[in-house]
Amino acid sequence: MTRTLMIVAEMAAINWALIVLASLIRSRAWTPGGMLAAFGNREGMPEAHDFAGRTERAARNMLENLVLFTALVLVATVGGVADPHVEQGARIFYWARIVYIAIYMAGIPYLRTAVWAVSVFGMGLILWAILGAAPPL
Repeated sequence: MTRTLMIVAEMAAINWALIVLASLIRSRAWTPGGMLAAFGNREGMPEAHDFAGRTERAARNMLENLVLFTALVLVATVGGVADPHVEQGARIFYWARIVYIAIYMAGIPYLRTAVWAVSVFGMGLILWAILGAAPPL
């Protein structure tokens, strides 16, 4: 397995953990009533606000971006793209997303957008390598 594919697997695991965390925070699973809601069918759950809402939105945004990232990595891998920009872009995406999650959950708006742009830059490097247009490292 390549390092780049391992990053995809790690990002999937992180996204899954974030989705679970968001669900537990929203249902307040640390309380008896919240635990019942977490194990139930979640009908009638209150709207997620503040920290719970930010955590849910961070998880959803991660999932949306993970789909695009995974597609790019799979195209590069299956297509045999040997350009080091693929792994470099994947590493940039990985670390930017880790920082993004923390910033989003903390509620820092403008920095969140800047860090998101860094993760998009990482995906851009992968696409650039796929298109054969990446400059030499």
